Amino acid sequence: MSVIVELALPASAFRLGEILSIFEDQEITLKTMVPLGERSVPFFNVSDDTRESFEGHVRKQPSVSDLYVVNSHDGETLYGLDWDIGDDTFFGSIIGLGGSVLKASGGTDQWVFQLRFRTHDALSEFQETCFDADIPIDVLKIYNPTKPDAGPWYGLTPPQRETLTYAVEMGYYSLPRQISTEEIAAEFDISDQAVSERLRRAIETLVTNTLLLTASDE
Repeated sequence: MSVIVELALPASAFRLGEILSIFEDQEITLKTMVPLGERSVPFFNVSDDTRESFEGHVRKQPSVSDLYVVNSHDGETLYGLDWDIGDDTFFGSIIGLGGSVLKASGGTDQWVFQLRFRTHDALSEFQETCFDADIPIDVLKIYNPTKPDAGPWYGLTPPQRETLTYAVEMGYYSLPRQISTEEIAAEFDISDQAVSERLRRAIETLVTNTLLLTASDE
């Protein structure tokens, strides 16, 4: 089963972070990474008011072979970057382990990444590689996706997660039961029937996206 990790690291800890860092107040959003053989071409947005100085800075970097404009819209320019990934252990290990960058953003101080790996073992190996290379990654959260837009809560909607969590914490599933659906309904200002339906759908979603999905993978 694939796994998604959200992590933070200093811009100075990976080569692409150093390449793209130029202004303290400039945040860059990495839109996507397209793998081309041993290379990985990043596409990212930059505000137009810093475009000229940004281009000058990036083109001077020895590992950059090409910086080109994809399009410009609403005060931002979308760039593509052709670079030598060989001296970037952080990105090199992501690509080498079959990982992918889902999204990322940062500036001169810190970047936050959301990465997907095919297995937990691949993620563990990635973490070990960063540790051995003294790359100070800070893991913020880890979760198993069920589909691209499922999010970190296994497909639960915020109301489902909140209601199910409250029900468990207050003893709804304890023996003997310590809270009724009527009391849960009063807490969330919804009907007794709505509570029952919300809990039923939440449990069905959890089982479908965890136990059934795991069984299918096995």
